[in-house]
Amino acid sequence: MALNTFSFLVLGGTGSIGYAFTQELLRHQEQVTLLVRNKQKAQKLFGPQPTLQLIEGDAQDGDLLLQLGAEATHIFHGVNYPFEKWQNNMERVTQNVIQAAAISKSTIFFPGNIYNFGLIDVITEETPPSPTTKKGVIRVKLEQMLQQAAEQGKCAVVNLRLPDFWGPNVMNEGIAPVFRGALAGKAMPWLFRNDIPHQLVYTPDAAKVYYMLAKHPPRQPYTVYNFAGEVVPSIKQWQAQIAKAAGTEPRHKVYPGWLFKVMGLFSPGMREIAEMGYLWQNTILLNDDKLRQTLPNIPHTPMQQAIEETLAWHREQ
Repeated sequence: MALNTFSFLVLGGTGSIGYAFTQELLRHQEQVTLLVRNKQKAQKLFGPQPTLQLIEGDAQDGDLLLQLGAEATHIFHGVNYPFEKWQNNMERVTQNVIQAAAISKSTIFFPGNIYNFGLIDVITEETPPSPTTKKGVIRVKLEQMLQQAAEQGKCAVVNLRLPDFWGPNVMNEGIAPVFRGALAGKAMPWLFRNDIPHQLVYTPDAAKVYYMLAKHPPRQPYTVYNFAGEVVPSIKQWQAQIAKAAGTEPRHKVYPGWLFKVMGLFSPGMREIAEMGYLWQNTILLNDDKLRQTLPNIPHTPMQQAIEETLAWHREQ
């Protein structure tokens, strides 16, 4: 397709995956509108960019989203809330996104995850949902809303399911402290277990896949792909690699499951983490054969390079 036949509205562009996708779009000089709650933060993250427009507002504002969606060929739904605020907020904002996409029959890009499936060894695109947590039930509902809208002809939806993600500007409390700890020569924390294989995806690689899918129109109104990223032999081994790249000695720290149960008595956020504990106590894998058939040249940044890029980003901050 010719340059700039697309117009992207990105929601959650200052967050983990939204940031990476926005950077990828800007690299290709695509027209990008970012709806952000903090314009100053976004300006600091992205700097001046000729094809970037920053709009301050909230995706809960349905009228604003309708106005912005009217111009978009693609809407990236990267909105996220703290675990304890998912209820109602995620459903409401997803409904707003669907209504905005319906104006121009836009394509919604939705970053899926594995919460829909409970404890299962390997997940394919055909694996039926079987949530065992409140968060999993909400994720199933969001996907059902998106699938129904697509099948009713309101929009197209591409749901790219991802494992745990990491990379520049991934600031969640599971990942950022690992890199901060490595740079400072302090403990690199993890939850529950750090001695089993774990699947991770580097956000710039996921962003490249989204962009490749934008140029590869979906055959069905609602399309699901898994993107497997990379499986590390163990988080402990991965953290040791990060520490070595940072020039420090690896110091590991594992927060046990009972701690979150105790803290959950006083903190809703900790209670939510305790409920999701199976994700860190077991190896759960996404199979991405379907994506590899669609996109034979899936990008993969070598682990050493990805670690160095992420450490460099944290140093700059």
